Amino acid sequence: MPTSDLSPAQAAHWAARAGLPLPPDRHAAVAATARHIHSVVATLRELEFGDVPPALTYQAELAYQAELTHQAEQDQHDAAV
Repeated sequence: MPTSDLSPAQAAHWAARAGLPLPPDRHAAVAATARHIHSVVATLRELEFGDVPPALTYQAELAYQAELTHQAEQDQHDAAV
């Protein structure tokens, strides 16, 4: 069943099945949240990322460059002393 068709009763059923029983006043909110998350993920799946590396790779590269810069500055400072 697509998440976009998830009813409050079904959300309660699946939550209970996952070991997360919900109070009755939360069923509708959980179903609406699940539908929203599903729509966001569906939109993301349509995007073409091509050869874009994961953000973690980018962050590691930035950290590496910062370390190189710091080391070069430290070497300059040490040479001046």
